[in-house]
Amino acid sequence: MLKTVSLSDQVYTVLKGMICDHRFSPGARVNVEEITKELGVSRTPVWEAVRRLQQEGLLENIPNRGVFMAELSLQKALYLYAVREVLEGLAAKAAAQLISDQALAKMEGILERQKASVEARDLLVYSRLDFDFHAVVYEESGNPVLKEMLDSVRHKMRPMSLRTGSILPQLYEDHLALYQAFKAHDPAQAEAVFLRHNRRMIDLITSQSNESAMPEKMAV
Repeated sequence: MLKTVSLSDQVYTVLKGMICDHRFSPGARVNVEEITKELGVSRTPVWEAVRRLQQEGLLENIPNRGVFMAELSLQKALYLYAVREVLEGLAAKAAAQLISDQALAKMEGILERQKASVEARDLLVYSRLDFDFHAVVYEESGNPVLKEMLDSVRHKMRPMSLRTGSILPQLYEDHLALYQAFKAHDPAQAEAVFLRHNRRMIDLITSQSNESAMPEKMAV
């Protein structure tokens, strides 16, 4: 029994990693049989992992159709960002006071790669690096409860798709400004930039709330 539980947890971690790595687009079908073969396991731990991810709102099991990556409505995205902007403001203030030289160096490396992705207009790569950048802030806040809450909100946003190409340079500039605020250990500035950063996304969601076709997408 312990072995089965352990295997289920491993499959859950791998499958969630696939989702975080944007292997499945919002609304896309998730072929459970292929995943079972790919991982070399039985169906049971895979379906247990699917059920856990359903509970987290990342997957949907539609009767007679199959398992699909969830699609987040823009209205729910607004609700999530309303929570996220407050929590990230708190994380920014704390991290600005506690951030280590190692974390600053990690941020700098992420920013270098983000710059290249902006120039190439590679939304997928930028999105992955965005996740990494924010994760550094959460970790450096020194507050495990706050980090857990932010991680939960971010993962709930995985099924969201937006056309972000028009504001990608501005999002990157916000990250640069955040880095400078953290480097200067300026909590007020770090919070202000993070709030502005989230406000850009809220404004973008609001502007797209009545649109149904989104050809250029990035999960955030």
